[in-house]
Amino acid sequence: MITGGNYMQNPLGNLLDQQQYLVNDGAMGTELEKHGVDTNNALWSAMALLKNPEAVIAVHRSYFEAGANIATTDSYQANPQAFAKLGLTEQQSDDLIRQTVQLASAARDEYLANLTTVQRFSQARNLLIAGSVGPYGTFLADGSEYTGAYDLTADAYQDFHWRRMALLERAGADLFALETMPNFAEIKALCALLKDEFPEMTAWVSLSIGTNQDKLADGTPLADVVEFLNDQRQVVALGINCTSMNNVTSALRVISAHTAKPIIVYPNNGDIYDPTDKSWQVNPEAATFSDLVPEWVANGARIVGGCCRTTPADVAEIKQALFK
Repeated sequence: MITGGNYMQNPLGNLLDQQQYLVNDGAMGTELEKHGVDTNNALWSAMALLKNPEAVIAVHRSYFEAGANIATTDSYQANPQAFAKLGLTEQQSDDLIRQTVQLASAARDEYLANLTTVQRFSQARNLLIAGSVGPYGTFLADGSEYTGAYDLTADAYQDFHWRRMALLERAGADLFALETMPNFAEIKALCALLKDEFPEMTAWVSLSIGTNQDKLADGTPLADVVEFLNDQRQVVALGINCTSMNNVTSALRVISAHTAKPIIVYPNNGDIYDPTDKSWQVNPEAATFSDLVPEWVANGARIVGGCCRTTPADVAEIKQALFK
């Protein structure tokens, strides 16, 4: 492993010093499917890196155009181990992971190029690229990112995550997005890895919660996880993602009672997911972001976006709800 320097940059914190709220982007896989990318496989949205990288640029750009401040790279399920199972060489795998940052950066450049000079100067400082790091459960591709039902040593977790994180950092990601994290032991290992190997980088940690909104998916009390993250200097925001919109407010009340750090939430769009067959059922009775974002803000959220099944239209709706 390679150890960096000692200066920690905090671009997310700097932006939050300037704006009360930030808008995160929305689903990658949902939009890629509209571009003809088959995501029903072990690589999920990362398949687009092999089949249609231009579609990844288009999706990122659509979220910037909808008002997102943050592009989350298409690396959630893009890990060296998954690429190796497909028969890719280490060099090919490394190139694909670096490419996830390059594609987000290209989308940002394309978006900025269509603005006026004054708009470009203002917006360029307000657009960040977060290097997505999914949990070990995504490699298993069995839905365990929603249960945390796996058990590795701390060293094994770190060995799994290190190379992807190193490639994202070197490619120019502004920060890490440690997403859909369901397993407390893995979270602890990742925070130690962040401290020891990436001292110049910051991260947000968004948690995977179960049907009980006061617990991590693996059953750990949510308050305990938040208290631990409070002590992690490089964790500059924390919250939840990839859960029902109806779970957010209850979880926020627990999180906000135990932290002063910025809180990020980006739930699914309200449709119902079956992790056993990876299918979605439309929920016609789901609430809207317009309905719920004010409630989330009132309970401490400062960064709001969307996860599975959300669209650029949803992100535009989130922005309007945040700044009306």
